[in-house]
Amino acid sequence: MPVNWIDSLQWPAMVVTVIAAWLIASQSKRRRQTGFWIFLLSNALWVVWGLHSSAYALVVLQIALAILNMRGARKNEQPSSPSADA
Repeated sequence: MPVNWIDSLQWPAMVVTVIAAWLIASQSKRRRQTGFWIFLLSNALWVVWGLHSSAYALVVLQIALAILNMRGARKNEQPSSPSADA
């Protein structure tokens, strides 16, 4: 039986997630910002795979993580200040 391309999507999704995590850990603001966008791409890839695989808990998790990634990207754009930790 031929391999469905969506079944194989979990592997690129995993690689993209690891790359994003590496970038998020950077001290460079630009790399962190890129990492947040790459994380959003990985969230989308995982949602596609999760829907196809009926992994609905994973889909909900990825939506929650996408919201956190958008928050992180927004906070990363702001100038840092001691009281901006909230």
